[in-house]
Amino acid sequence: MKEKQLLFTELKIGSRTAVNRIALNSMECNDADSEGNPSELTYKRYRKAFEGNAGVIFIEAISVLDESRGRLNQLIGTTANQKALTDFIKEMKKVNKKPLLLIQLTHSGELSDPVFSRRICVKPLPGLGGDLITEEEVETIIDKFVLSAKVAHDSGADGVDVKLCHGYLGSQFLRPYNDRKWKYGGPWKNRARFAYEIYERISREINDPDFIVGSKISVWEGFPGGMGTAGPDTPVMDLAEPLDLVKGLEERGGKYILQSAGSPSITLALTQPDRNIPDYAYLHMTFQKAVKKAVKPETAVIGSAYTIFRNGNNKFLAVNRRESSLVYWGNKNIRDGVCDMIAIGRQSLADSLLPAKLEAGREDEIHWCTACDNCVEFLIRQRPVGCATYYKEYASELKEIRRKEGLLKEKHT
Repeated sequence: MKEKQLLFTELKIGSRTAVNRIALNSMECNDADSEGNPSELTYKRYRKAFEGNAGVIFIEAISVLDESRGRLNQLIGTTANQKALTDFIKEMKKVNKKPLLLIQLTHSGELSDPVFSRRICVKPLPGLGGDLITEEEVETIIDKFVLSAKVAHDSGADGVDVKLCHGYLGSQFLRPYNDRKWKYGGPWKNRARFAYEIYERISREINDPDFIVGSKISVWEGFPGGMGTAGPDTPVMDLAEPLDLVKGLEERGGKYILQSAGSPSITLALTQPDRNIPDYAYLHMTFQKAVKKAVKPETAVIGSAYTIFRNGNNKFLAVNRRESSLVYWGNKNIRDGVCDMIAIGRQSLADSLLPAKLEAGREDEIHWCTACDNCVEFLIRQRPVGCATYYKEYASELKEIRRKEGLLKEKHT
């Protein structure tokens, strides 16, 4: 229990308090109903998540509009969805009122699926592309983000996460690759404008000092011109802009930064380290430390890529097993000032009860994520997402999908 004590201390995020330092990442599970509202499957997933008593629970990537979506059955956060969202939040708070409930807001941009929605881009990226958007369209999208934040607030959420990571629209503006000559491209101040305007507008229009605003960011996307690179045509790492971004978000009211990296459609193993070559997880810790050093002490830094460590049963080399677990690294990095909290993604699908089990000393009962990435396959195939390792219904569904459609040819979301 001594090794678990830091993970189970409180953490101030803005004026709110997280009861522990474990967060459940927003995991797109593609199981909303036809109107973008939570379905019974969505309710089932999150009821279990709230029973797990994490300090913070991020509700998955809710699209700010219906027009451009990456998932066929994606949750949507417009005024038309407000009643359903209010009912959903009320139910989750009834299950457990302790976790902070934050809603991640997104626009898929060039990752929108053209089969059922409109794909747009700030500058065509090879292999993706889409309709080149205008400055007027960007201003409308900013309006949508602000409106969705208000919907989240009025529905009872404790805050929102303005998504600036993983190749979605928010990160597309930030990249050095966006050297287009327009209001939102070229010099860094222009590329940061989209994110900053959203924060400024939310601050003005939601007059609630207790409402938390923050962002998940990809510190380094790992491809030429991606976020955290030295220019539009090089993958060479340069963190000057990402670190300036987190300070700018903080100045505009940001209460936390959720560190991530990569773009799952391009550099998947950077975003969620591969179980056979898991070493990228260490790079995430470097990014966490850099962000922590850049922001004020009161700004919470939440770190990613901890799932891969499991209970020490992993493929990291040159380490003692007892010093290569999620619990070990979570406690050590909090103690050493690398981050303030850890977030789990795939692990939350394998067992969202992990926080409660750890705190109760029931670590041997945890279903540790094997990082098989079958959950990613569900997402790629535009099916409801779940863990096929521990839940029979998802295992049966995956077997049937493969029988009908064959094996997955390429693993990019």
